[in-house]
Amino acid sequence: MAVTTDILRTYRAPRQVVRDLMGMGQREDRAFAYLLIACLLVFVAQLPRLSRKAHLEAQTQTEAEAAELAAGGWSYMHQLVAYEVLAWLIVWPLFFYFIAFLLHLIRRVFGSIASPFQTRLALFWGFLAAVPLGLLFGLMAGFVGPGVQSSAVGAIWLGTFALFVVQGLRAGTEP
Repeated sequence: MAVTTDILRTYRAPRQVVRDLMGMGQREDRAFAYLLIACLLVFVAQLPRLSRKAHLEAQTQTEAEAAELAAGGWSYMHQLVAYEVLAWLIVWPLFFYFIAFLLHLIRRVFGSIASPFQTRLALFWGFLAAVPLGLLFGLMAGFVGPGVQSSAVGAIWLGTFALFVVQGLRAGTEP
């Protein structure tokens, strides 16, 4: 099935989707692609927030600070985007692999027989499936700004991500 169809199915039956993905065979490139696509989409979701931050910062900059940035050929927005690219396409994927490793160790302590790949797939797929809410959070942070509304959407996003990961981990231990 298409990834977008599987994402929609995950909101109805997360365990079944992860079971279907595991049934497609152990392919690390597919799991890594899920992670990288999710990180790329979260990076895109950050752009409205970065634009808002750069606009508000530009209003408080002195002319000397603005001239110094312009002389280097970089605007404040360029700097923010460069930092986010580094974070979301290099640092966060490494962090997710580390979290998957820790989750697998925790599962082993509690007697799980699931493979490390199943743990990675459940974590990476849960993140990708929750990304539509992350995109909504990015829009809220960019257009509404910090506040109760943005925090509520962010909490829903993180809660959904956690739910998908837990359900995916459970799917890896069922017959």
